[in-house]
This record gives sequence, C-alpha cells and structure tokens, in this order.
Amino acid sequence: MNCSNKKKICIIVSSLGKGGAQKASANLSKMLFNLGYNVHIVSVLNHIDYSYQGTLLNLGALKNKDNSLIGRFKRLMLFKDYLRDQKFDVIIDGRSRPSGLKELIISNFIYNKSKVIYIVGSYNLTTYFPKSKVISKILYGKAFKIVAVSKEIKEKIEDAFHFKNVGQIYNALPERDSSSPTSIPASYILAYGRLVDGVKNYTLLINAYKVSSLASKNVKLLILGSGQDEKYLKDLVLQLNLKEYITFIPFVSDTLYYVENAKMVCLTSRYEGFPMVLLESLAAGTPVVSVNCKSGPKEIVSDEYNGLLVENNNVSAFAAALNRMVEDEALYRLCKANTKKSVEKFSIENISKQWNALIESV
Repeated sequence: MNCSNKKKICIIVSSLGKGGAQKASANLSKMLFNLGYNVHIVSVLNHIDYSYQGTLLNLGALKNKDNSLIGRFKRLMLFKDYLRDQKFDVIIDGRSRPSGLKELIISNFIYNKSKVIYIVGSYNLTTYFPKSKVISKILYGKAFKIVAVSKEIKEKIEDAFHFKNVGQIYNALPERDSSSPTSIPASYILAYGRLVDGVKNYTLLINAYKVSSLASKNVKLLILGSGQDEKYLKDLVLQLNLKEYITFIPFVSDTLYYVENAKMVCLTSRYEGFPMVLLESLAAGTPVVSVNCKSGPKEIVSDEYNGLLVENNNVSAFAAALNRMVEDEALYRLCKANTKKSVEKFSIENISKQWNALIESV
C-alpha cells in the first residue's frame, strides 16, 4: 500500500502474544496499515503469537540473547536511536506502565518531545499508572492523548487525575480467521484467556459449573489458555470431581472454531478493560454469560438480549445464569439471534474512523 502521504506511526507493545491487550495492539497495527499509515511496531518481549501489519523491531529477541545490565542498556539505546532515526509522527504506547522511574526515563529520554498517545486497557489503573500521582501527572499531563478502551476507564482516569486530555476508543473486532482443532465435545460452554486467577477468576466459573445443572445434562466446560495458575485450577477440578466434565486446552492464537461451536462463552473476571472475549464471541454468533465487572461487559452485553449479565463474585447467580441459558430455549434463541448485530458498532470500519480522526488531529 502506498503510504507516502500518510503519517508514520510507531506502536509500542509489551508483546504480541497471549492476551487481549496484545491482540488489540496487533489488530490496531492492521487497522492503521489498511488506512495507509506507515506502521512500525516495537515489542519489548519476544512473544509474537498474533498476526500484525508493519515493520517489527523485536527488542525481546535481543533480550533473550543478552539480558545483562550491558544488554539492557544496549536495547535502551537501540530503542532511542530507532525512534530518533525513523522520525515518527505519532507514538502509540500500549504497554503496561506501573514503574514511575522507568516511565520517566522513557518519557523524557526516549520519547522526548514526540507526540505520544497512551492507551489504558484495564480498569485496574495500577497496571498503567505509577503509584505516585505526582509522577503520573508528570507523565500523562503532557501526553498528546490518553485513550481509554471503555467509558468506565475514561471516567475513572478523569476522576482520579482530572486530566483534560482523555479520550475513549473501543477495541475493534478482529478479522475472522479460523482453523479446526482435532476434536471437541458435542455440547460445551467455553471460557478463554490467560490462566491468571487473580484477574480472570476461573475459580468462580468452576465453582458455578459445579453447582449448575450443566454436568448432569452432559454440557462440558472447556477452558482455553495458558498461565501461571494452570496447576491450581486443574487441582481444583480434581478436588470437585469434575475431571470428566472440564477440559483444559493450551493457548492457541486462533480461537474462532472453539467460539463458534460453543453453546455460550463465559467471562468471570475480577476486572477487565474492554474484554475481547465478549466481542469475539458475539461476532461469531455465540451468546455470552458475563459478570458485570469493571469495566467493559455492560458496554457490550445487554442482559437478556445478547446474553446474560450477572453480579460479580456470586457463584449461585452465575450458576443460575448458566442453567437459564441451557434450559430456557426461547431466551437462548433470542440472545443468539441478536449476537452479531449487537456488536456492529465495534467493527473495524467504525473503530478505524475514530483512530484516523485522532491521528490526523496531531
């Protein structure tokens, strides 16, 4: 694509693998590339699972070779020189940014006077803002724009810091791309994402499945993903005598086949940003059952329209919602009929227009 008349964009990411924020960044690179921008991506870690568009500088590959103090300094200087030599019009920073000192160095030494757009992709602001409000205000007060991925995140940032430069753009639906696994159960519900129970709260889902009627109806539960709490969750399944009914599947970058064939997709997170799991599922025509955590679910799920929205951290309420979706055929058919049209506003076309307007305002 000819991008000679378009701005030069650099997207900074922690990685392009195994996470909703990472998938959203990969998707953003495709959107901007298709708009004609000259897109570059800098990845801090060598985790490249999702497809992307543009030129990649993989600092993580260098980190794997040499993570000594000297190696870190060399990567920092390479990063600085790359941004200087490429003369980017806009930098879009999608990394987590909790370290005040580190971010002050990057902001003042690496980014310097560049136009920077900071993405905030979680309602848990400690992932993106240093503990010190003074440092946060120094870092973000001079940013060109802070982009929150949900309305609730935008409101929380403004309440906490009183910034005037906060905007909001949803994550877009990713492009469809599906491969077929070897086998799946005849009837199952699905949950997928990083196996980090402190965030995703699969404990709630497993306990709700235990007290629901799904096992007695031979509706299985698939949990798709990898992460630090895999052993803990598998042990919990054994303790509850659910090994016959709950199956763990390792991370795959392409989840569409599993989503399309699921009876429903579940989300039980303690907190989110703007959960891609819900968007992807509804776009695939699969109803959802989600807790009403902060933030995102209530901006995606309309209760009893395209799924069910349930009080968070309530095992019995979530189990009752699972039962309703299996036993109430009229409700299920209604939710399934409304899935795809309910997420049309999150299309790549619509979200691309918002990003294009923001970048062209620089």
